[in-house]
Amino acid sequence: MTMRALILGWGMLIGFSAVSTLVSILPVPSQWHAASGAIVLLLAWLKARVILSRYLGLCAAPFWARGFGLALGVFCTVLLGLYLIPFMF
Repeated sequence: MTMRALILGWGMLIGFSAVSTLVSILPVPSQWHAASGAIVLLLAWLKARVILSRYLGLCAAPFWARGFGLALGVFCTVLLGLYLIPFMF
């Protein structure tokens, strides 16, 4: 892995973290709470994908990257569903 790829991955993680921090601390109207939570969860999923591909080297193993991506996607979808249940009632 090149130093450029590591720095790019680090920059992406910093950017995703900054955006998720802003979304979580900014005051939002009550009708947007579900959307802001979904955005934070989406950013966490993107951060996990960056860590898996850049730092754990799964970009060199597409089969495993696809499997971990699918597992993360299912896990995040379940978490999003559990998070949104109170907003439905």
